Amino acid sequence: MSLFRDDGVVLRTQKLGEADRIITLLTRGHGRVRAVARGVRRTKSKFGARLEPFTHVDVQFFARGSELVGRGLPLCTQGETISPYGSGIVADYARYTAGTAMLETAERFTDHEGEPAVQQYLLLIGGLRTLSRAEHEPRLVLDAFLLRSLAVGGYAPSFSDCARCGLPGPHRFFSVGAGGCVCADCRVPGSVVPSSGALTLLGALLTGDWETADATEPRYAREGSGLVSAYLHWHMERGLRSLRYVEK
Repeated sequence: MSLFRDDGVVLRTQKLGEADRIITLLTRGHGRVRAVARGVRRTKSKFGARLEPFTHVDVQFFARGSELVGRGLPLCTQGETISPYGSGIVADYARYTAGTAMLETAERFTDHEGEPAVQQYLLLIGGLRTLSRAEHEPRLVLDAFLLRSLAVGGYAPSFSDCARCGLPGPHRFFSVGAGGCVCADCRVPGSVVPSSGALTLLGALLTGDWETADATEPRYAREGSGLVSAYLHWHMERGLRSLRYVEK
């Protein structure tokens, strides 16, 4: 039996019994963790308000044996709010749907519970902070987060050089299966020819060039979002449930 602390972001919650919840968090030191929070659905519980999606919390867990690797679930015994990102997200539909897609992405990219995923954790913290402060358009923040999550997962797309042979670009063709832009010699069936404006935007989002991204015309932003969605769907083998609400 042991107690351990970690800070993390609440990804989602599930009802358990009459008053409990299962809380899924992405933590700094232990990766994705599912834990039981007892009594948090009671109206008088102050602890429960700290364990809502989008909240960055410092949590204490009580675990027995090897519970972090699948034998039962640890208990959330204490929690302190670090940053309530939800307060700046849930009141705006565009920010809320983008944030929900970010939470789902973070969970999908951390398949194994208990394994550290520090880069994904830091990406999520930065994305939610930016989203809650309304520093950029919500869909641009989401697309930047999706592209960087793909890069961390080993699926970084190329928006300039050829993804197959490495020939310096820019190139006209784009293939989600090939890994991004491809030259004429490496072009594969199903390749598309996106606008240079959309490719410039996606390259800026991947590298964090927000000056270029914020100045992009809406038509290029819409086109770029379509490419990101297709690329994500291909490499994750199934789409995000929450992405359909963002697109609406």
